[in-house]
Amino acid sequence: MIDLDSKQDYRLNELEMQLAHALRANEELSDVVAQQAKRLDVMEKRLNLLLDRAREQEASGIGSHVFGDEVPPHW
Repeated sequence: MIDLDSKQDYRLNELEMQLAHALRANEELSDVVAQQAKRLDVMEKRLNLLLDRAREQEASGIGSHVFGDEVPPHW
């Protein structure tokens, strides 16, 4: 009976350690996701500003010539 109790204690300790590691990993991943969400929000705001600027330039005629639409002269 003592041997069975010690095996169960060992198994319980192993499971508790695995759970502790899983919880820590989950918290770390949650932090990473939160940081990435903040960075994504900043990038979306910057993209929207750039798109607004491009629309304003297009509407005012500044930069209306888009070189990406032309075939290079060496073709």
